[in-house]
Amino acid sequence: MIVLQTERLRLRHMTDDDAAFMLALLNDPAYHRFIGDRGVRTVEAARDYMRNGAMAMVARLGFGFYIVERKEDGRPIGVSGLAKRDFLDDVDIGYAFLPEYGRQGYAIEAAVGVLAHARALGLKRLVASVRPDNSASIRVLEKLGLRFERSFQAPQTACELHLFAMEIA
Repeated sequence: MIVLQTERLRLRHMTDDDAAFMLALLNDPAYHRFIGDRGVRTVEAARDYMRNGAMAMVARLGFGFYIVERKEDGRPIGVSGLAKRDFLDDVDIGYAFLPEYGRQGYAIEAAVGVLAHARALGLKRLVASVRPDNSASIRVLEKLGLRFERSFQAPQTACELHLFAMEIA
């Protein structure tokens, strides 16, 4: 099911058929460096990861992470969406793309669509947690209008993260 569309992209709900794509994304070296190694090494593990993560969040909260695909060919190129994380008070906006689709404006285009989606859901404030050395992601957040708020330690890994935030109501 399509959640939203932009000029070049469709964001849709994940399905079990996305497991091979998710396996590739979750094991991209940049994903490991900037987001973390989720320990997903098989298609079946990727399917379980989606079912227990993004798909479960959509079922529970009505929002989550979505597959980002190009309209021109339906090719999945990344994920973007909203997450309610236990260690944050507000809903977190996020995105991750396969490296071959970087530097083409897809991340900002998808995130602008997700921001509009968040407003339509009635959310009042969005945050994003990002590693301080992830300059590409920080540029996207700043283009969206999020501003640095504070540093904090990620509970699971104890690595430093920067929290960016914006009021959207």
